[in-house]
Amino acid sequence: MKTNNSSSFLRKMFGKFYTFDDLVSFMYLPKHPSSLGVIRIMFGLLMMLDLPEERGGADISIRYGNPQICHFPLMDFIKPLNYEYMSILYGIMWLGTIGITLGLQFRLSVLMFAVPYWYIFLLDKSFWNNHTYLYGLLTILLLGSSANHYCSLDGLFDKRIRNKPVPNWNYFILKFQFFMLYFLAGIKKSNWEWLEGYAMNNMGNHWVFIPFRLFLTPEQVDYLVIHWIGCIFDLTIGFLILLEFTRPVGIFLCSLFHLMNSRMFSIGLFPYVCLATLPLFCEEDWPEKLRAVITGRKAYEEQKKNVCSRDCSDERIRINWKRRLAVSLLLTHCALQTFLPFSHSITKGYNNWTNGLYGYSWDMMVHGWDTNLVVVKVVDNVSGQEYFLDSSAWTLNDRWNKHADMCVQYAQCVKKNLAAHNPEISKNISVYIDVWCSMNGRIQQRMFDPNYDLLKANWSVFNNVEWLLPLLSEYSGFREKISKLSEHVYSWSNSSDVVFISDFPDMSLENYVSPELRNVSLEILEGTVLFESQESEEVKVLNKGERKSMEVGKFHKIYTIGEKPSFFIYTYINSTKELTEQKETNGVKKLRYNMYSPFPLLEDVAHRISSFEKMMNHIYVGYQYLIKLAY
Repeated sequence: MKTNNSSSFLRKMFGKFYTFDDLVSFMYLPKHPSSLGVIRIMFGLLMMLDLPEERGGADISIRYGNPQICHFPLMDFIKPLNYEYMSILYGIMWLGTIGITLGLQFRLSVLMFAVPYWYIFLLDKSFWNNHTYLYGLLTILLLGSSANHYCSLDGLFDKRIRNKPVPNWNYFILKFQFFMLYFLAGIKKSNWEWLEGYAMNNMGNHWVFIPFRLFLTPEQVDYLVIHWIGCIFDLTIGFLILLEFTRPVGIFLCSLFHLMNSRMFSIGLFPYVCLATLPLFCEEDWPEKLRAVITGRKAYEEQKKNVCSRDCSDERIRINWKRRLAVSLLLTHCALQTFLPFSHSITKGYNNWTNGLYGYSWDMMVHGWDTNLVVVKVVDNVSGQEYFLDSSAWTLNDRWNKHADMCVQYAQCVKKNLAAHNPEISKNISVYIDVWCSMNGRIQQRMFDPNYDLLKANWSVFNNVEWLLPLLSEYSGFREKISKLSEHVYSWSNSSDVVFISDFPDMSLENYVSPELRNVSLEILEGTVLFESQESEEVKVLNKGERKSMEVGKFHKIYTIGEKPSFFIYTYINSTKELTEQKETNGVKKLRYNMYSPFPLLEDVAHRISSFEKMMNHIYVGYQYLIKLAY
């Protein structure tokens, strides 16, 4: 009796599970080790390249050489080591990547890479990315695998494991992890914020979309291709590469997708890691089949017979407590990875306008941010003196200022640094932060209460952030109007610009109009404000629809009065930008989106070599320091 292809495929993939032991038997079915071995080699090589750049190996002295630098650990007790010891850790990681690639002392090598990796990962949330989290998970999964059974020095030295079949779970758990990578990203994109096309704009002009621009406008590419097709792709691609009869199409589309991403975004080696792991979804012995094309079919069949003569019988699968425990841990991992991206109702302290920290949620590029202003104010409560800090002081990136938990950590870091290096400021201080930003094309607005002392913050992982201001959703419908107004202002000249701002009742915005601007005007679109010039002492109430010309080189304040938020815009011409454009010869400019650089290998190689040399210099300094301590 014949069965259809789909049912036979499902039986092949998942078997028949009547009891837990049936599942254990399925997980321990012997599989050819060659595909897993190739994945191990590729992952080790890519992590070797990743260390100097995204892991910060070339910038160890910048990240850890200054004790004043603020770090944002997941748990406050995690502290950075000094520069020399951090350099040593990078050296250990680098040796670990070599061991992983060569399959030499495999589990020790994975540990040498994984332990420092997770320490550095947990040390600073402001550097978190989805792919950074993914790499960490892969190290955990590889640690328990038998990825050194094929094409490894361990197999060369120990004939007992050379080409020995590996348990099916070695493949199953990696397939699960990458399937969820795509599928969860698709679920995150299947909300109206993404599907309405506000998350990513102005990408349709990129050269990778030239084929689509034959029949679509750049705006249509943004909306249809990037947002809608992007969502459908993430939701379905995992099934396409999982099912045998759709796999060739799935692998082709997935390869094209990652190659395009590698050209559009600065996301390190993530596209290449995904490309390198695509063969996971092929037959486990594909490397040997490929070699058979070169060496002859007979050679492969003979080797396959030798490899499987002892271990490839299903009847030989033994069930014991160790294997039951291993499968239980695998299922726990699967459940945890399914639950964590939707755990925000528990970890409320990490929720801001978006849910959770960027990393484990797989909400890749779902939210587009535009930060206009960040004000950090320190008040000496003894003298009453106010001090304003550059928001980039003692930080390495600006991601911290849109997360309440990191704002609290930054305030504590500021207090520590001021106490150590500014004796004229008392230890009794308050730290306030005022963040003006826009999410997904909305109006610029405050994110946090600027009158909340972060040094007295009542923050908990499990409670809502009490100083977070709500997203002004009542003005979300203005995004289309914002787009049209922007186009109108941009049509004035190449140097004209517009800023859209909304503020809450009983709050005020202090602003300075730079002398490099001209034709500056303020227009009220919604609500009522009180305008106050701090130099001419002019005070004026402005209602909806009223406009006022602004004087340059002066400060002013805008108070929102009334019961509803205000919505106003500044329009201006940037004289500096205007002069710069006039100096362009014959109007020739290098447009980033129109530069044809599909594979800028020469530039990449030179940069990677430079980064590697810097990292090795840091590692050398660290080990020199260790030798001095020893003697």
